[in-house]
Amino acid sequence: MTDTATRRKPDDVARQPTGGLAKARRREAIGLVLPSLLPVLVLSVAPLVMGIALAFTDARLVRNPEYQVIGLENFERLLDNGFFWDSFRIGMIWAVSVTLLQLLAGLGLALLLNSNLRFQGLTRVLALIPWAMPPVVVSIMWRMIYSPNAGPLNAFLGKLGLPDDTNWLANFTTALPAVIVVGVWVGMPQTTVTLLAGLQQIPGELHEAASVDGASAWRRFTAVTWPSLRPIVTSITSLNFIWNFNSFSLVYVLTEGGPGGKTMLPMLFTYLEAFKNRNIGYAAAMGVVLVVVVVLLLSVYLWSQFRDEKES
Repeated sequence: MTDTATRRKPDDVARQPTGGLAKARRREAIGLVLPSLLPVLVLSVAPLVMGIALAFTDARLVRNPEYQVIGLENFERLLDNGFFWDSFRIGMIWAVSVTLLQLLAGLGLALLLNSNLRFQGLTRVLALIPWAMPPVVVSIMWRMIYSPNAGPLNAFLGKLGLPDDTNWLANFTTALPAVIVVGVWVGMPQTTVTLLAGLQQIPGELHEAASVDGASAWRRFTAVTWPSLRPIVTSITSLNFIWNFNSFSLVYVLTEGGPGGKTMLPMLFTYLEAFKNRNIGYAAAMGVVLVVVVVLLLSVYLWSQFRDEKES
């Protein structure tokens, strides 16, 4: 067999940059990318490296900081810190619950907005309002809604003949569910917009063919819509889980981690350890542990999703 089939055409060879031209193009590409890469290095990578380094010290937030390297002592203390692991458990409950509910609510709203709905433009604008509001404003608004004395939620329940004196954010039983509702309300618009974009990319011919074959609405959803959305669902749930697990300001303004630590998320616990107890090194160790655990959990989740996609 000759090498004629594998031989490049003269025109193709002529178009290949060689020698100094190729190096010049590489330098040009690096020069174009570097300005956008520097902020990432300065604002993300550098603080991460500094945080990891501080985790092995006894650094404290004082006027004249002097600290020593203490090895793994901070991590050994963490193993025996029941309050930290309680906050981790609560954070996992919060992140998983909010992420799943955001997906269900966002998918339902996206399907509704993708249908022939009247006043569709107005509905889309209204659906985006929670996303446009600052987290602190959202927290203050929901504190008013949950108010045990003058809150509209208790007033509405009273008109239905139900108990109207529940202190939703101060009750050991209702505090975490109440905060989860707020988290879902805030994050649902982003999930909705992302899934709506995915729905609009599905060819209409697929649904028409399924309808001709006599498929019901549920069958069309499971056979056409959901398989087409799975890559987007994997991406948005992964991002939402990270954002929800790292939540801070929303819960801080709503409950400050109370009552009795029932809404103490790990990032809030780490913040209080760093800036209230002034144990910067110990708080940095908490941050390192949380990053490692979240990365491991997401790796397992993404691996399982990609494996299922390959099998299907």
